Amino acid sequence: MARPGGFEAAEQQQQQQQEVLSRQQERHYRLLAELQALVKALPSACQQRLSYTTLSELALALLDGTVFEIVQGLLEIQHLTEKNLYSQRRQLHSEHRGLKQELFHRHKEAQQCCRPHNLPLLRAAQQREMEAMEQQIREEQRMMDEKIVLELDQKVIDQQSTLEKAGVSGFYITTNPQ
Repeated sequence: MARPGGFEAAEQQQQQQQEVLSRQQERHYRLLAELQALVKALPSACQQRLSYTTLSELALALLDGTVFEIVQGLLEIQHLTEKNLYSQRRQLHSEHRGLKQELFHRHKEAQQCCRPHNLPLLRAAQQREMEAMEQQIREEQRMMDEKIVLELDQKVIDQQSTLEKAGVSGFYITTNPQ
């Protein structure tokens, strides 16, 4: 007895869907096994925080490739931010080096024009000026470093938020280093 054409097509479509689901399930198990292997390499305190359920949910999130694309985008943004911050820090260091050289040359010229009996007073004043500049440079460097840390912390929050919104298990906004 011949089956109607629509029934065969539906049956074939159902079989194809089952094959796709079967391949996805195999891939899910493979990703889960890879994640479990990665977790075994972590310190035991970190291992305890990553349950089987969390790893399974992460493996599911990795199935369609969207999370990889999101992470790649976040990584590119992070690298650009790091390069920019490094450049800013290097620029500040260069400016400080220029200021020190300028001050050194001014001091040297002043010493060459100074009368010998005034030289000790001049050197003492120049030493105070150099120490004040060094203090200012340390303060500016500290402020720059704090700015860098705050900006990197904000990038981490942005990354956490993006991954949370994408539905990646275990991601939420936190400032807790654990």
